[in-house]
Formats: sequence, C-alpha cells, structure tokens
Amino acid sequence: MSTDTEKKAGRPVNTAKREAILAAATRAFFEHGFASTAIEQVAADAGVSKVTVYNHFGGKRDLFTATVEAECARMREHFEVRPELGGTLRQRLTAIGEAMMAFLSRPEMVQFERRIAAETEHEPAIGAAFLAAGPHRMKKAFSALLQAMKDAGEVDIEDVDLAVEQFASMCKGMGDLERRFGHPADPKRDRERIEGAVDVFCSAYAVEECDRK
Repeated sequence: MSTDTEKKAGRPVNTAKREAILAAATRAFFEHGFASTAIEQVAADAGVSKVTVYNHFGGKRDLFTATVEAECARMREHFEVRPELGGTLRQRLTAIGEAMMAFLSRPEMVQFERRIAAETEHEPAIGAAFLAAGPHRMKKAFSALLQAMKDAGEVDIEDVDLAVEQFASMCKGMGDLERRFGHPADPKRDRERIEGAVDVFCSAYAVEECDRK
C-alpha cells in the first residue's frame, strides 16, 4: 500500500506527465487538426502510455478541450483583476488589445482555427468545444474585468458583454480575416487598429477623458 509520503512524492511526476501530454497534444492538434490527431501518437510524443493519456484526460475530445483551455488561459491572465495591476485605463486597454492580437495572429493559431472551421462542417461538436473552451471563456474573463472597471467608476457601460465584443472586433478589424486567407501580417496596421479601438472605446465609455500620454 502506498504511503502518504509516496503519494506526495508522486504528484510532481503526475504533473510533469500531464504537462508533457498537453504539450504534445497542442502540437498535434495545431499542426494536424482534431480528426487527424491520434491518441497513440500524442502518447508516444509525450513519452507516456496511451492508458496514461486516458487516465489524465478521459478521451480525445476532453484532451482537445484541455489543450484549447490551456492555450487560452495564457491570454486570460491579461483579464484578471489583481490589486497590483496599475496604469491608466488607456494603458490597460492597450495591453489587452496587444495581448489579444499577439495571441490570435500567431501562425499556428491561424492554422488551428482554419482546421477547426473545416472539421466543424463534419462534426459541429468540435466547433462547439472550441468556442466553449476558448473564445467564450476569454469573453467571460474580459467581461469580468470590464465589470470591475465599471464598479470602480472608470467606465459607464450598460451592456458589458456587448462592449467586450465591440472592443475585440475593433482590435481585429479586417486583419483577422485577411490572415485566415493568407494575407501577410502587418504589425504596423495592427498597432493602428489597437490604438483606434482604444480611442473609440474610451470616447464611448470612459467616465473621465483618457489621456493619450
């Protein structure tokens, strides 16, 4: 029978295995899509057994959801309400816009979204899983941040969820669509879109004037 000490000692190993599986699955899903990714290959790439993958994640759909959640969690960190977060409203909104665009414009993310869109035609549940694990959770986190700003008296927003969609759409502009159809990235234009989005957002919702400095 395992002792408590042995169980505790095993936790870092289990965590390392889980992280290795997630890393291997992320590469596979991003490069090959959901349909073409095999659990056996993910297990081999992660250096674990197929049984270990199932023990940690249940099945392929659950593993896919976990990889999307892990990737999107990296951006959701920018939406967390923490006491140490400083800067003006303009600076915080600019940082969020920059993080959003850096995340979405990565070549592997563009490729991933293309694959998911194609596979959703044949299996709608895949698209639903992606939306739930990624965009919808990020929207919820951003909405919570804007609600906190509203409660603090920084912004006057009647429909927080709508404001989130407006800001995200302005930051992405046509650039998001163009990237999906092979148009080269234009960092200068992306920066201009973010600055414009912040200008419009502050003009519409800021309680006090947003200083450009």
